[in-house]
Amino acid sequence: MLPVEFIDSMRQQLGNEAELLLRALETEPVTSIRLNSKLDVLTFDCDVDEVPWHVDGYYLSERPVFTLDPLFHAGCYYVQEASSMFLQQALEQYVDPSSIVLDLCAAPGGKSTLISEYLGSEGLLLSNEVVRQRVFVLSENIQKWGNGNTVVTHNTPAEYGERCRHLFDCLVIDAPCSGEGMFRKDEQARSEWSPRAVKLCAERQRSILMDVWDALKPGGILIYSTCTFNEEENEKNVEWVADTLGAEIMPLDYEPSWGVTESTMGYHFYPHKVRGEGFYLCVLRKLDNEPVQTVKIKPKTESRRIPDRPAQTEMMRGWLQHPEAWAIRYTDRFATAYPVQYKELIDFLSTQLTCISTGFGLGEERGKGMAPQHSLSMLKDLRKEAFPNVALTLEQALAYLRTEALMIPDLPMGMQLLTYEGVPLGFAKNVGNRLNNLYPNEWRIRKL
Repeated sequence: MLPVEFIDSMRQQLGNEAELLLRALETEPVTSIRLNSKLDVLTFDCDVDEVPWHVDGYYLSERPVFTLDPLFHAGCYYVQEASSMFLQQALEQYVDPSSIVLDLCAAPGGKSTLISEYLGSEGLLLSNEVVRQRVFVLSENIQKWGNGNTVVTHNTPAEYGERCRHLFDCLVIDAPCSGEGMFRKDEQARSEWSPRAVKLCAERQRSILMDVWDALKPGGILIYSTCTFNEEENEKNVEWVADTLGAEIMPLDYEPSWGVTESTMGYHFYPHKVRGEGFYLCVLRKLDNEPVQTVKIKPKTESRRIPDRPAQTEMMRGWLQHPEAWAIRYTDRFATAYPVQYKELIDFLSTQLTCISTGFGLGEERGKGMAPQHSLSMLKDLRKEAFPNVALTLEQALAYLRTEALMIPDLPMGMQLLTYEGVPLGFAKNVGNRLNNLYPNEWRIRKL
């Protein structure tokens, strides 16, 4: 049952069109995915249609049990709400791929993996989540996506505003909201909704925007979005940013056939007009009325850092297709790789921010040698030929993802790269009498 006060507010906002929206909110939600470049073809046993505003977005006529698909765990696609993929249009029209971007409210990672894919090997993404429990899910999804151009952080908006002044070319803020756009797929969103919750969300959103504003360069781009319909959290907040913080609202090109509704400030996705859930997005350009004060990068000093080890480094570089693109840092037992073009910046930011992951985990010291970390198996730049490849059946792949023991005869000793349909799933080590399953325990399939 939709909240009565929500129904009244939509009737006031949309007039006669409100009844179409209210009926749409009582229908079944749509299932959509965004394909990773790890996968060339779709493998779903159902009808598939393209999402018109994203080249890699697809609608599925049925919702599969994604848990039973090893390619899902390998990061070959992300189950993402179709409307939110409209972010791609804002990036393409206003953000250069060589940009430094902050996704401020990033968990669970749908928009961050989209941004990461857009930036490719040119740009850098800082993907942040303030809620501790959610930041590790974010990091997992970033690692599975496999680009290596992302730093995952756990900081407040104010910490970014204070410590990263004028650093970012673009801020993406998918703000915590009252969730009206999720009403047909989230019963809890309905039960928790109230006019007071809308007001509190709008206030919180303005606080977030105010706190992080200094991190955006003058002339930089803010992409503001919510999954709600009301003007309080959308148009009125955008107007507040423009008038109070100083920004210009920018237009977006779109095809009329998409069903996007253009408002006075921004763009709405209504479920009775588009094949997707409720969504709002607006692009603003920060006024270029103050001199840029760039972050002063100081040499990193880290008491726990251990010296580089040439032999191990050379070996690990052999695990990569393009070793020259990556800087490698040793900390304690671990080796981390991250984009060499942003080495100084990432080294510095790791002293200023709470970094959960920088780039990707490359190797771990075990005994007298270095063993590959699991995130390396997810990396698109992995040189698969560096390890013996073991192709798994579906049954074997699901057993591996449950961290069960595998019995596969006639394998060489040592580290093995396990694959499914040619896509890496992770590592296992043949020690002679058994195959040690090295899939991360915290990522394992717990229920089928």
